[in-house]
Amino acid sequence: MVHTQKPAVVPKGGRDNTVTGWVGWVLFAGIVMLAGGFLNMIEGFVALVRDEYYLVRSSGLVVSLDYTAWGWTLLLFGVLLGAAGYGVMVGQMWARVTGVILAVVNALLNMMFMPAYPFWAVMVITLDVLIIYALVVHGGEARRVNPR
Repeated sequence: MVHTQKPAVVPKGGRDNTVTGWVGWVLFAGIVMLAGGFLNMIEGFVALVRDEYYLVRSSGLVVSLDYTAWGWTLLLFGVLLGAAGYGVMVGQMWARVTGVILAVVNALLNMMFMPAYPFWAVMVITLDVLIIYALVVHGGEARRVNPR
């Protein structure tokens, strides 16, 4: 059972370690970051091995790079998002900050990649927006669970 009322006496050191139900949003953000990282890795792998799979040639993208460059970029962001997602789930502050930055950049990358596969890009952008919301609005809750 999660205790949501503030204690009558603040613990020594002035820190209020009361955990609320909002901490679930932080765990959710970490899980979504892992899932988003996995989706990016799939998207990047497809760009590397089967570029004819996409709806337009690389010249039809917002930034005209060949699909090999897009593939490596998406693979890298997938790995970084996954690592930051794990860090968020264990309550690391660096991971929350990194997660917000990576989610913003990843959303922008997928906006540029959207002509190639619109459904996939919109799905990843939606996940990025949920990550940003959860980490910015409820990120402080993780500090109460795992104070460092």
